[in-house]
Amino acid sequence: MKFIIQRDQLIASVQDVMKAISSRTAIPILTGMKIEARSNGITLTGSDSDISIESHIPTEEDGIVNIEDIEEGSIVLQAKYFPDIVRKLPEKTIEIESDSNLKVTIRSGKAEFNLNGQDAEEYPQLPKLQSDDSFKIPTDLLKSLIKQTVFAVSTMETRPILTGVNLKLENGKLNFTATDSHRLASREIPISGSSNEFPSIVVPGKSLNELYKILDDTEENVEISVTNNQILFRTKHLYFLSRLLDGNYPETSRLIPEQSKTVLQVKTKELLHTIDRASLLAKEERNSVVKLSTMGNELLEITGNSPEVGRVVEEISVQSIEGEELKISFSSKYMLDALKAIENDEVKIEFTGAMRPFIIRPANNDPILQLILPVRTY
Repeated sequence: MKFIIQRDQLIASVQDVMKAISSRTAIPILTGMKIEARSNGITLTGSDSDISIESHIPTEEDGIVNIEDIEEGSIVLQAKYFPDIVRKLPEKTIEIESDSNLKVTIRSGKAEFNLNGQDAEEYPQLPKLQSDDSFKIPTDLLKSLIKQTVFAVSTMETRPILTGVNLKLENGKLNFTATDSHRLASREIPISGSSNEFPSIVVPGKSLNELYKILDDTEENVEISVTNNQILFRTKHLYFLSRLLDGNYPETSRLIPEQSKTVLQVKTKELLHTIDRASLLAKEERNSVVKLSTMGNELLEITGNSPEVGRVVEEISVQSIEGEELKISFSSKYMLDALKAIENDEVKIEFTGAMRPFIIRPANNDPILQLILPVRTY
């Protein structure tokens, strides 16, 4: 195997693929990165058996030549050393060559590294998913779906199913839902031109976080395919495969209150900053609990109190308050996460009493929903 490649292109692909490589794996060869050279380009592969990432660098694209002098072949290189070597090479192009004894030479300018490779035949084959039953959505839309839900997954392994995000595709609508049983985040979008459906799958939150980091902010489409235990996200040059979590996701729709007793509409940023300030003196407590009270005259009072530290009180005017008076306490962290996830200038918050879950939605009725359970304070 031999090729000469533009260093920047190689670095970008190596960084993407590294997100799937772990030093803690039961299969030793998976601590390496597979490099495959074909006449149409170079493919890098990394996998930790939970997620697998394949990145393709085409020989030529838009009239720009990325790779020259290709002799086809493949090799596995130690991921512990290869990325650092590539990053620190002196010139804009890199020549990589391997011989029949799996010895690899990496040259750039006057620098030359010799590495021991491993046989690519021993690298596990990635399952090739059929894309007959796939659907497409714009990359930037997928990124906002992830961003608006994945933060609410559970970090506790006691209920593994809650460490993932629940995806459903039904009646032309794609829904993402995440909950850690104290809060819930969900968003729904219409999917046009796709006839296929899947009832309910759960993608590990960790996988979606890595995918979010790799995807570019573009309007180009991502193709998504699902099989019984894997989900594949495919863009023009990237192939991101994740295993799915086993088990049944809890039915979350019954958590969402049908009617509300107090509804307020408020500017998102103002509320966010006020709660952020109130939480400064509530840090001692486990959840940084803050208290919200309606005051009449379109005013809210937000309080943060920690007996040993001190107390903070701030009034904030809202666009409108309807319904009963209310005093409620909640985790400031959960509230801040929820408000940050809603990318809208104003939010509508619906309460059904001091001890019932409450709902935050964008004021423009975009189908994003954040639900938070209040905290008992005596």
